[in-house]
Amino acid sequence: MAQVLILGGGGREHALAWALQQSPQVTRVYTAPGNAGTPNNVPITLDRVPELIAFAWENAIDLTVVGPEVPLADGVVDAFQAEGLMIFGPRKAAAQLEASKSFARDFMTEQGIPAPEYMIFDDMTAARRYLREYHKPVVIKADGLAAGKGVIVCDTRVEAEAALTQIMQDRAFGEAGAVVVIEERLQGREFSVLAFCDGKTIQPMLVARDHKRLQDGDRGPNTGGMGAICPTPDWTVARTDEVMQRVLIPAVRGMANLGTPYVGVLYAGMMETPDGLKTLEFNCRFGDPEAQVILPLLKTDLYMTLQACCEGWLHDLDLEWHDRACATVVMAAAGYPENPIIGTPIIGLDRMPDDVIVFHASTTQHGDEVVTNGGRVLNVTASAATLDEAIQRAYAGVNVIHFEGAQYRRDIGQIAQGDA
Repeated sequence: MAQVLILGGGGREHALAWALQQSPQVTRVYTAPGNAGTPNNVPITLDRVPELIAFAWENAIDLTVVGPEVPLADGVVDAFQAEGLMIFGPRKAAAQLEASKSFARDFMTEQGIPAPEYMIFDDMTAARRYLREYHKPVVIKADGLAAGKGVIVCDTRVEAEAALTQIMQDRAFGEAGAVVVIEERLQGREFSVLAFCDGKTIQPMLVARDHKRLQDGDRGPNTGGMGAICPTPDWTVARTDEVMQRVLIPAVRGMANLGTPYVGVLYAGMMETPDGLKTLEFNCRFGDPEAQVILPLLKTDLYMTLQACCEGWLHDLDLEWHDRACATVVMAAAGYPENPIIGTPIIGLDRMPDDVIVFHASTTQHGDEVVTNGGRVLNVTASAATLDEAIQRAYAGVNVIHFEGAQYRRDIGQIAQGDA
């Protein structure tokens, strides 16, 4: 029987803990540092890696699962493996696929993976000159990690130049903005295609859709994600096969050829454009909030699946999925994404319908109350026989919960012609 440690404290990590607790092989799940909803919280922050390793040894942890991207980019997997501990996620060199957008774009070009036009700049004057000569709409991305917020979608050249100033001069995203990627802005429907990888074998998951913009109708600023559905009704098995052949297999093969085998979850953010499927980005972990709608539909034991990835026998598994649909609605704090208000009491969590799961994202316990502790506060989640029913159940759960200034979208699951 296994003991598991999950690194992180958001909605994705709560969903991972919930799914791993369903496994008959798992006796106990710890979460570091966790939130008000996660089990057996360990008060160690993710930057204190030696303490996390010591905890894993002292508590006979059989598997550690990394939730967020920053510890992956910082090499937590390398550190755990150096101590002989099994940990799920890519090593630092492989995590560059998410940690550096410039690395990822050049890698996609080298591997022939379909992607938008792009240029990379570390000089703002050169970047501005390029913008004045480029006559298509653009997206400007900070090269490094920016908590899902380092992407600015621009409608005009004036907006694009303002975005450059914000990222490169004002350092709105810190040193993540020392280098920028200027990309062609694509139009089309977005899809999140995630897969389990063991360095050689790739097993795709059900395809999800995340709603990135803050407001209904895909308006407002980009966020870490305001809700998700799974599976997406406008996706086909043939499309999954195409992404496997043109994106995921070349990526995993390319990483192996570089001497950095990819083990973990590989997430391809895809867009269906008039010119075919294009790869918007790679992420090196479960999406958030995609994990919250994918994991409840996984019929195969999650612990066994993660173990197979770590030990290299994923080819022996046939992933099975429940023939249902799942939806999650993110409830965010007042002021999100710029200045979320924390410490606001949350009411109604004890009155949830039986068919609704609330994954805590940014919450903490304050005396007898659960209060907000960041931007995206709760992921109100439901599964059902149909997507429409799952969405209705999720919103029924949202209607029971109250905290002052709560923000949430009312159109999760509606198909929109969003852009990258």
